[in-house]
Amino acid sequence: MKRSILSSFSDLTKGERVLYALSLIGVVLSYLIPRLCALPADPISTIASLIGVTALIFVAKGYLLGQLLTLIFAVFYGAVSLSQQYYGEMITYLGITAPMAVLALVSWMKHPYRNSKEVTVARLSGKKLAIVIILSIVVTVAFYFILAALQTASLLVSTISVTTSFFAASLTFLRSPYYALAYAANDVVLILLWSIASLSDPSYLPMLVCFFLFLANDLYGYVNWKRMQSRQSDSFPGK
Repeated sequence: MKRSILSSFSDLTKGERVLYALSLIGVVLSYLIPRLCALPADPISTIASLIGVTALIFVAKGYLLGQLLTLIFAVFYGAVSLSQQYYGEMITYLGITAPMAVLALVSWMKHPYRNSKEVTVARLSGKKLAIVIILSIVVTVAFYFILAALQTASLLVSTISVTTSFFAASLTFLRSPYYALAYAANDVVLILLWSIASLSDPSYLPMLVCFFLFLANDLYGYVNWKRMQSRQSDSFPGK
């Protein structure tokens, strides 16, 4: 297992290593700069961010390690969200993202590309897309009332975050390249959410930086998954 994880890091291309290194540096600086300015800095937010950017680089490669780290990130992020009374984020990541990461892990394990570490990219049918859209609408309506009852901070933004997160997690399970664009939309929502939190408490700055970095990584993820899909389509098309 340890050897497999280490080899996954060695599989990163030069460009991916640069993106990953810049992501790590960005997270660490977002933690250190507030401390140097005698401002509070939350180590849990920083740890969550480091795990998150590591997860995304491997999800972008279609590696199982990415889903495993996504599961771990969900737990840390749920704890950070709870501290800020972002109940929507807490429920979403612990109740939706974490379970979907497990399902995606199983799905990806069953669909390796030619017995490699890389998952087989699937084409999204109209029927599957329609089901995901309908489920997303149902989840959105249900969560709006649940979050309102919990007096969730930034209710509207939190509800939109639930929608985009559920949609993205579903597409990840279905092994569609469009998961990355859905998560990019979710990143934009979360940038707004954590900007609000950081204005009142600078210790949440790492989470804000985290989702800017997530946006860059998710956009790369879409580009790389389209490359994977093109490379796989001739000899081993996704199903």
